[in-house]
Amino acid sequence: MEYFDKDKYERAKKRMEEIKGFYTHLVVYIVINVALFLVNLGIFTKGWMGIEFPGWAVFSTPFFWGIGLVGHGLYVFQDKFKFFKDWEERKIQEYMDEEEEEFKKTSRWD
Repeated sequence: MEYFDKDKYERAKKRMEEIKGFYTHLVVYIVINVALFLVNLGIFTKGWMGIEFPGWAVFSTPFFWGIGLVGHGLYVFQDKFKFFKDWEERKIQEYMDEEEEEFKKTSRWD
């Protein structure tokens, strides 16, 4: 019974670390992108060392990083989305059925 409790604890700890990692990722995303946006608007400096950020960078960084953040969130919270769980179960059943059909085809004594 002790092994089961330890295994259960390890799974819960891993799950908590995944959630914590996602929220850390989210906070870093917000802080960095707000800072980039403010720098681009010239809030901190005007023409700092002659460097000017291109306009597309203001939107491209949050957009592409946001895609990664959404993927991270879907991975971490996949058990909250019934669609993904149902899809996974359907695919597993489909692969099992395909394997069974293949086995039936190859094991006939024709």
